[in-house]
Amino acid sequence: MRARPVSHGTAAVGVVLSAILAVPAQAGPLPWLPPPVNICGETGFDPVNRLPDPAAPPAPVLPPSIDIPIWVPQLTPVPIPDPPHDNTRVAQIPLPSDPCRNPCPEVRDTPEPEPEPESADESASTGSAIALPRIRINPEIEPIPIPVPGGESEPVQVAPTPVVRPIERGPVAAPVVPTRVESVRLVDQVTGHGSANRTDMRWQVDGTDLGLFWETEPGKVAMVFGDTFGEGWAYGGAGSDTADWRSNVLAYSTDKDLSDGITIDSMVQDSACHAAELLGSRKIKNWETTTIPTSGFALGKRQFLSYMSVNHWSKIPGMWLTNYGGLAYSDDGGQTWTKDQHARWENMFGLGRFQVAAMVPQGDYVYMFGTPNGRIGTIGLARVRKADVLNKTAYQYWVDGDWAPAAENSATPLVHGTASELSVRFDEESRQWQMVYLDSVAGQIVLRTARQPQGVWTSSVPLVSTEMYPKAYGGFIHPWSTARDLYFTMSAWDSYNVYLMHARLNPPS
Repeated sequence: MRARPVSHGTAAVGVVLSAILAVPAQAGPLPWLPPPVNICGETGFDPVNRLPDPAAPPAPVLPPSIDIPIWVPQLTPVPIPDPPHDNTRVAQIPLPSDPCRNPCPEVRDTPEPEPEPESADESASTGSAIALPRIRINPEIEPIPIPVPGGESEPVQVAPTPVVRPIERGPVAAPVVPTRVESVRLVDQVTGHGSANRTDMRWQVDGTDLGLFWETEPGKVAMVFGDTFGEGWAYGGAGSDTADWRSNVLAYSTDKDLSDGITIDSMVQDSACHAAELLGSRKIKNWETTTIPTSGFALGKRQFLSYMSVNHWSKIPGMWLTNYGGLAYSDDGGQTWTKDQHARWENMFGLGRFQVAAMVPQGDYVYMFGTPNGRIGTIGLARVRKADVLNKTAYQYWVDGDWAPAAENSATPLVHGTASELSVRFDEESRQWQMVYLDSVAGQIVLRTARQPQGVWTSSVPLVSTEMYPKAYGGFIHPWSTARDLYFTMSAWDSYNVYLMHARLNPPS
């Protein structure tokens, strides 16, 4: 995912990753600490807001250059229909017993040791003259897509038989007492250079985000990421189109002890030590820039992904426009995926309510929690019988206390306020629903709980503040969380990687 998140602080690098942070998070930068280092001596990233390194040279008074963007329209032919996605897959060889050994030296060389930073005294001797910034004209290509006849396409899928469900009552349950958060800590960096998983060397995953979970089978979870970049990615957000860009990649883990981080066992690969793109995208701005997974779940042996087809990212931070929200499925354990051509929620005039979905099977139904494109929408709810999950006509939407068919844009907001990047699970122990999402207006990743998916949901309880973790977003719950221990992933924009967080909860008795 590449939409720039809301920022409420100044990014800085350096933290002890296992430090416990009280909730609500302390305002203002924390003292500087050296960046974390993994077992191989590789320096990782720290999303915590910290004071700058006192030994570092002072920041320049003026930027070295000022770019003036100039919009340049460009007619861009787009062959239609979409060509078939490349589903080339290779099995992963066993990872070396030595975690610091490069598994594929023929794919990527082991990086040279990082040089010592220049001291403040040495940098001061280079001169103190103030250089005026250079003014640069920066042409920004704005594609104007022009459909043209294409070649081979995916096979046409037969539409399911329309289903009309009757209106059924959906009363809300009595509210529960909000869960108290005792503490929240950053457990470990999951992806990127300096992580224990060394995803840059093992799977060419240098920069990525999201990290959505679901249990694919007992004892095994899938973890899917958004826009992913390999060699050529540089610190400072999402990478360039030429930095081995893949719209999404998928990892597997059987690690049940999350207290010290999450171990990635393997990733879906299209070549040795290279994570494959699962759901293809046209990668054409103003047509289909990318396809981003939003949740995953399993029904029997079939795996499902909800995803959004992004038309383009907005220049307004935290906003984007989708073409539609859709469903894809896999019958080979997540190796290859098929986008269902009929299970799509079109984004008419940019007003679609279920563009970014979090889908959760429970009982006889799959519940779909959805928001519009961008980060300023409200949460709607739908349900569908498990057997009909790919039949859009069979969905019922929660509207003013009823489950109503064909009412997606009339769905009653579940809670007040804005929400994005939803993650929802049902906790068997407490028999309560847990919902985590980014409240960009409050600058927090928050938790709510309820007895039923339609509520009443509790008031929001802060988990992460963007004052403490600048430009943080996401908040995707690990399925093996409990009523007491909530594990979730968090992304940070500048380091553009994924972190595992642990919230110690004190649920009401």
